[in-house]
Amino acid sequence: MQEITLKAIGRVRNSTRKKNREGWESVISELIIDPKYEEALEGVEDYSHLFILFWLSRMLPRDRGRVPKIHPKSRLDLPLVGFFSTRTQYRPNPIGLTLVKLLKREKNILEVRGLDAINGTPVLDVKPISPRTEFPRRTRVPGWYYRLWGKPKR
Repeated sequence: MQEITLKAIGRVRNSTRKKNREGWESVISELIIDPKYEEALEGVEDYSHLFILFWLSRMLPRDRGRVPKIHPKSRLDLPLVGFFSTRTQYRPNPIGLTLVKLLKREKNILEVRGLDAINGTPVLDVKPISPRTEFPRRTRVPGWYYRLWGKPKR
């Protein structure tokens, strides 16, 4: 396969120093974007939510995609499934993707809530939500998903 080179556009700054399994929804982080992209951030403050792509830099190369199947959240009561059907960090390319709430923007700094990245994590990209295309009215997930997260509230 083709080799791809990515460059970080910024770094995460928060008080989280180690990987957590849960509780990320309340974490407040600052995304310190390279000042050369400050002008490119203009208008982002008009959005309530952003997708953040980041590099899971603390993943060891030997952990990346080493096992093709896993139990979601390491729960043995859930089925063994291919890692591409989960949100695990153990992937061939450790790229994180999280929908965050944008709290504020000051110049090249974005303050967000809900980013599941530890302090110092490289930020790869920032994309605003597009509800028209990204949130389908009807979705389908496997049965084990509800055992893990519960039924959605209507």
